[in-house]
Amino acid sequence: MPWEPADAGPQGPNQPCPSSTKSHVATTLLPAARQSLSDHPASTDPPPERTGQKQNRGMRTRLGCLSHKSDSYNDFTAILPDKPNRALKLSTEEATRWADSFDVLLSHKYGLAAFRAFLKTEFSEENLEFWLACEDFKKTRSAAKLASKAQRIFEEFIDVQAPREVNIDFQTRELTRRNMQEPSLSCFDQAQGKVHSLMEKDSYPRFLRSKIYTDLLSQTQRRLS
Repeated sequence: MPWEPADAGPQGPNQPCPSSTKSHVATTLLPAARQSLSDHPASTDPPPERTGQKQNRGMRTRLGCLSHKSDSYNDFTAILPDKPNRALKLSTEEATRWADSFDVLLSHKYGLAAFRAFLKTEFSEENLEFWLACEDFKKTRSAAKLASKAQRIFEEFIDVQAPREVNIDFQTRELTRRNMQEPSLSCFDQAQGKVHSLMEKDSYPRFLRSKIYTDLLSQTQRRLS
């Protein structure tokens, strides 16, 4: 039997590698490891709690802006329909009459402008815009335009997931959908009535208590004094 060196046998699974082998492996892997680290720089993302703090500060800033927005109509001329004139041609008596009824408010151009500004602070101006669109639609005299205008109103305000979908019940929505098969000047009457009632019972009382309305009354009174 030929003679074999004592350390030439196969290595067992738990037997450590010779020190020369370890040195060779470390020397070989070190440049690759350095390259891997250079390819993947350390993350610069802020810790989760700092990100949350920034988000909270951002949310507080947005809420502060919204709160300020609802109180920012001391100069009422900023929301008047006839801005170029920049003059508040409104008496205290006229503004006071807006509290008599919702329809009195809607029939006055300044009342309508003030109510629209209030609805914007509540993110519900689509209700008023739909009501106005229906009022304009009922004035349509051209049969050729009737169907296209009806379809545009339906897609913008009535259809499910419409961009400015109004809050109406399922039955009213489906009735309006059926009316679209043969559009007429009255095809939105029920939906318009529901939205009018919603604004009258819900938004209108809050408008009369709002800072927008009370500031307006104060402004007309100061102008007369």
